[in-house]
Amino acid sequence: LFFDKHNTAVLFAAPVSGEVIEVNRGEKRAITTIVILADKEIKYKSFLPFDLSSATREQIVKYMCDGGVWPMIIERPFGTIASLEHVPDNIFITTFDSAPLAPNANFVVGGKESEFQKGLDVLSRLTGGKVHLGLNAKADSAPSKAFTQAQGVEKHWFEGKHPAGNVGVQIHHIAPIKKGGRVWTLGVQEVISIGALFLRARHEADRVIALGGTGLKDSGYIKSYVGASIGDLSQGLLNENSRIISGDVLSGKQETAN
Repeated sequence: LFFDKHNTAVLFAAPVSGEVIEVNRGEKRAITTIVILADKEIKYKSFLPFDLSSATREQIVKYMCDGGVWPMIIERPFGTIASLEHVPDNIFITTFDSAPLAPNANFVVGGKESEFQKGLDVLSRLTGGKVHLGLNAKADSAPSKAFTQAQGVEKHWFEGKHPAGNVGVQIHHIAPIKKGGRVWTLGVQEVISIGALFLRARHEADRVIALGGTGLKDSGYIKSYVGASIGDLSQGLLNENSRIISGDVLSGKQETAN
């Protein structure tokens, strides 16, 4: 769809195949949304297969940029897209969200265990430190085996009330960011997308989305794609005078249906 004007190697891939029908702009003509009319059957651009075992770090980074998954990695302390030049001290992934109405990561990773592990394998090649995995020690059901049996990572168990599942809290307790240091963070579904690129040589942006709250006539999970219209996802489900929040109740962003 577009690239980072400050670093043209960082590409932002379309989550679906189709036709761009709108480019909407806000203040100072900044682009706010790009609207894609999706094909009924999603088509994918195929990349060349990638041999992770023999590749250099630079080759891995380039493949991720070409495949459109690099913007999924967030660099702290400033919450920006990860730098291509800097090697992070550590990479952190939390496998549970303790916020109200948050999706269950066990359900999200179901059927995607191999993609999740492949994503971890890739990330372990990008840091000079460790890939840290935060696990829920106090849940109604045990964490998925995709998390508890993950290879090449260091596992940490957390319990307690929210924000125990917040990755920033986990970073603070595991390995706080030092002055001048950098760490990367990702969500479970972003790790899966990275793994899918290296397993099937294509950009897969499908997502499992949780719909919840008293403002809905029905709640549950929906399979969709990054950037899907909230109005389409909640069509026929919203009660009158409902407030729509994208993200969790405590720190999400208020949105409109369109």
